[in-house]
Amino acid sequence: MIAATPEPLIRVLHDESRPDLREPARPRPVRLYVWEPSRTGDAEDTEGSGDAPAPLVVVSHGTGGSGSDMEWLVAPLHAAGFRVVALDHHGNNFVDGYEPEGFLHPWERPRDITFALDVLAREQPLGPVGVAGFSIGGYTAAALAGARIDPGILWAVLTGEVPLPEIPEFPGVLEALRAKYPQEEAARRTLDGAGGDLSDPRVRAVFQMAPGIGSLVTRESLEAVRVPFAIRWGGADTITPYEADTRPYLECIPTASGRSIGPAVRHDDFFAPEPADPTARVRAGEDAAAFFLEQLG
Repeated sequence: MIAATPEPLIRVLHDESRPDLREPARPRPVRLYVWEPSRTGDAEDTEGSGDAPAPLVVVSHGTGGSGSDMEWLVAPLHAAGFRVVALDHHGNNFVDGYEPEGFLHPWERPRDITFALDVLAREQPLGPVGVAGFSIGGYTAAALAGARIDPGILWAVLTGEVPLPEIPEFPGVLEALRAKYPQEEAARRTLDGAGGDLSDPRVRAVFQMAPGIGSLVTRESLEAVRVPFAIRWGGADTITPYEADTRPYLECIPTASGRSIGPAVRHDDFFAPEPADPTARVRAGEDAAAFFLEQLG
């Protein structure tokens, strides 16, 4: 049985290289929830080994979520002895509220993690780094291993040529984005960097749960991923369905392996207060901890 997870240290960092989505004169906020490693976890105690820094796992939440509600994943990782950091992605978390770019400019999410790692590395040496992500957080983790969005497909989605699935957390998100960037050229400028290389060489392993936007990433970039990569999904997931969103990662990434958590498991079984299958996220979290113990030590 996993012990209760202690309260995290909450920090709000500010990335001076990117603007706040509501107040552009201010820097972009990146909130961290930090759990320092426990000496009583399953991982080997680092005492006597030269005080080597504990392996670090960064957790990226799903659309409209928050790092604060990822305890189902944080708890088994912390219990296994990892240092765990979860983030709130600006404009896409329920703590601060929503902005259309937070939902439709997903390439900013991996940049949040790289920025956070830069700050943490200046404070103390980092141990081996892994990234775990749920839903669109799964894309976030994959981008840090080299997955790239196809700007052409993304532009087709943003212009309505390709239908955008309804986003319950933000109905009318496309209209809100167009109202914010009414001119086509201005809208195109917002795509700068969307298809760029967002990989971070410090990331040594990736774990995805019910990953999102697999249909927007390029096959070539997935084929170039080289870090260990594990995937779990629900067989009844209609939000990030297997064929559209999981299969591209699983079949194109040479290092990827994965399995369904269960044929009846739905997307909301990973986060709902009363999931139809309450064991789904528990089993996914246990699998994540075992994967990172194997890959990061």
